Amino acid sequence: MNLTGLKLSVSSEIGTLRALLIHSPDSGLGKVVPSKAQDWLFEDIVHLDILRKHEYDYYLKILLYFLDPDLIKGKLEEIDQSSQRRSFFKPRNPAFHGSRKVVELEGLLADILAEPPTRQKLVASVCALEDCSYRLQDEFNAMPAGDLASMLISGSVNGKMHFAPIPNLIFTRDIGIVINDHILLNKPAKKARLRETLIAKYLFFNHPLFASYRENVLEIPNSFNNFLRPGDDTDEKTTLEGGDVMVVSPSHILIGCSERTSVSGASEAVKLLFEKGVITKATLIRIPHKRDFMHIDTLFTQVKRDTWVVLGSVASRQVKPEPEPADRFTDKKSKDKTQIMQFEKGRVGQPREFACIEDLLDDISSNDLGSTIPTTFIYSGNNSFPFDAREQWTDSCNLLALKEGVVIGYDRNDKTAEAFREKGFSVIKAADLVQQFENGGTDPQSLTNTLITVPSAELSRARGGFHCMSMPLNRSEL
Repeated sequence: MNLTGLKLSVSSEIGTLRALLIHSPDSGLGKVVPSKAQDWLFEDIVHLDILRKHEYDYYLKILLYFLDPDLIKGKLEEIDQSSQRRSFFKPRNPAFHGSRKVVELEGLLADILAEPPTRQKLVASVCALEDCSYRLQDEFNAMPAGDLASMLISGSVNGKMHFAPIPNLIFTRDIGIVINDHILLNKPAKKARLRETLIAKYLFFNHPLFASYRENVLEIPNSFNNFLRPGDDTDEKTTLEGGDVMVVSPSHILIGCSERTSVSGASEAVKLLFEKGVITKATLIRIPHKRDFMHIDTLFTQVKRDTWVVLGSVASRQVKPEPEPADRFTDKKSKDKTQIMQFEKGRVGQPREFACIEDLLDDISSNDLGSTIPTTFIYSGNNSFPFDAREQWTDSCNLLALKEGVVIGYDRNDKTAEAFREKGFSVIKAADLVQQFENGGTDPQSLTNTLITVPSAELSRARGGFHCMSMPLNRSEL
């Protein structure tokens, strides 16, 4: 796959998306069993065929119309009606789209596995991680690069399963994040994500796409003497996942301290980014350590420079009801509360604190992005219980901005869609929009203030939205 020359540049969450890294659902998702689902960080098992053909494929079509329209415009009917329809969407198939802007991770992996020295090192690393036999390692090294790439991801080849799948690889946001022209690699909190992290590391250091940026690939070190620290407290481990990192301006990033990203991991990342001169400001947001929230991008994402979608019950500055007497006697740990501290390079010892997430987002809109109008908050479930909690669980706040004001999310979050309409946004189904693009009824350039909704009965079972399912490689500057 000829991808050399692609520029890495991400300096906001809402600049027009020009290139991103995705991983289309592979056969490993169809092998998750109920007894292992939560070990593999899935909430439920999914119907792979429906998830692919009737849900994720719409996401991919929308991405192609926005980022690489020559590959799909005028060909939609042929793609949808062909007996080889899946070939367009699946890597390694003859008619695969092969976009240089909507970049498929499995294709990149096959590229580096075609190089014997890289193949041998990566296969040895995976076999050590998965405790494979020595002879099996030789067998893997003899496989064609494409078959080997598929096997390293799905765990199986020719119907034989060698090790567990890595179903979370569809959430490419978590393997690393582009900050300006640097790539910050993750350090996962869960064992289930170690193989995907290993694969990502080999990709970013070995693929020609990233050759010009090799010195800009940043690995977070463990905190000093971490292996001597007692106990299992997550905050003592150095962990960080991309869903907890947001690039809100060229000089400013947000890092969530969550169930998956530790305070130590956030601190080490900030020190590294300051040291390398990548940013000058970092805000750490400690959110409740609950599976409901997981990462900060499950609580809020940006829609426009003056507009955010948020979970009001956690993010809001609204006055909370007077607590009951019993609450006064409850010893709540600090990790169950939200805490926000902002650090500037050269003044780390003088952090600025924010009372709530909304105050922080308002400050970003006004001071980092120069918005001169009151900041708008669109609330999950239209800020009405129990819909706010229900729809946050199905990723109402986890939206991907294709350009400023145009975001893509799940169709099942009806009350959140209602809240978008009340704030002056159009809400359109992905299938209808695709037809309008194809028929010339509208085009991506003219689209403004729009929530695009994708079918999501199966996708939502995996507990991640389209913000999670994207690793932006290039966005235009605001």
